[in-house]
Amino acid sequence: MTLARLALAATISLSLAACSGGLVPPGPARPSPAGPPASAFAKSGPLMGMDARRLTQMLGTPRLDIRESAMRKLQFANGRCVLDAYLYAPARGREPVVTHVDARTPVGADVDPAGCAAALQKR
Repeated sequence: MTLARLALAATISLSLAACSGGLVPPGPARPSPAGPPASAFAKSGPLMGMDARRLTQMLGTPRLDIRESAMRKLQFANGRCVLDAYLYAPARGREPVVTHVDARTPVGADVDPAGCAAALQKR
């Protein structure tokens, strides 16, 4: 490398370093914040706030019972509708309760969850 190229490279490097404002070392990694409490999702409706025991007393044995770390999904079905009830614990150590419900026909068209729950009760 010629002396002129070396001087040019040094000048460009120093100019870029001056523009960067210096490097800041990354801070310690922080855990992501917990999601909102289950009560934030609560809506009114005939099944909201029920625990799994009460829900199965009302609708019978679920077709599916899916458990994940913070959520439980119970699915009830008959020939007319399919109802998915999502249960979350309102606070640590508390019993999970229904905070969201989806209902549909067996072919997938949305239906009223209250009507579906009533149809499931009449088995």
